[in-house]
Amino acid sequence: MKSIIATWCILFSVLISQTRPVSTYSIVAYDEATGQLGVAVQSHWFSVGTVVPWARAGVGAVATQSFVKVEYGPEGLKLMAEGATANEALDQLIARDDARDVRQVAMVDVRGHVATFTGKKCIEAAGHQQGKNYSVQANLMEQPTVWPAMAKAYESATGDLADRMLAALNAAQAEGGDIRGRQSAAMLIVSGEPTGISWKDVVLDLRVDDNPEPLKELARLLTIHRAYEHANQGDLYVEKKEIAKALKEYDLAAQLYPENPELPYWTAVTLASEGQIDEALPLFKSVFARNPAWRTLTPRLVKSDLLPDDPVLLEKILAQ
Repeated sequence: MKSIIATWCILFSVLISQTRPVSTYSIVAYDEATGQLGVAVQSHWFSVGTVVPWARAGVGAVATQSFVKVEYGPEGLKLMAEGATANEALDQLIARDDARDVRQVAMVDVRGHVATFTGKKCIEAAGHQQGKNYSVQANLMEQPTVWPAMAKAYESATGDLADRMLAALNAAQAEGGDIRGRQSAAMLIVSGEPTGISWKDVVLDLRVDDNPEPLKELARLLTIHRAYEHANQGDLYVEKKEIAKALKEYDLAAQLYPENPELPYWTAVTLASEGQIDEALPLFKSVFARNPAWRTLTPRLVKSDLLPDDPVLLEKILAQ
């Protein structure tokens, strides 16, 4: 029942956004170093991540906002996939939109071309600013310093594409952001080279649907995402029997997300399975103290070949 209600709320958000302003600030960007394409957004609107950000690996990224016409996202990506530049795609879509004056749209393609449109009837303060490989845009802001602050922050920030886009969003909020407040945020990043498998092309897809501090929550989720990236890489190294590399990745994961006992648990399992029981036991003890359910789970790993079928070893672990 809860999932049905949640789905209905998201669909309602998409439908109503066509007639009411999804006042927001966003950034679309292309990262020359990695080829990644990204969109990041914050808004005083429920589940902004379902309507504003769009991206396709090897093609481009789109932010569609103000009185949102969602079609700018998928149709813009389709045009760019067929060979249109970001400018050509946006020009075509605007030309056939009778309500263009209330739209605000930004696009960037995989070649770094940037296009932005702010309709003359977007609610003030509204505007945009372009830079090399990116565009920032906002409407219904407290003051017109929001988008210049975003541009400055993005250009001066360090780190990967996610870090720099988040810096732009934080700079917007520091300038007052949405005049009505804040409610949701999202970040979407795809790879520059498509694999042909859509889910593999998504580098990052984070959404904060309803939160009093959406950017703080987005930053927290980004950290957790990175922790699990390390954990997943560790799993890949285990499959390859590169245990030293796996342990290093698991350790990085646990450092990023110390609140979660699952990450050190799998480090302990890997150590134990490789005969490094003295190093594993303190980790098991810490995890079991935080949540006894992990002790209950541990014997089940033997059947899945994640721990050796060794009663003495299992007894030592469960005694922690």
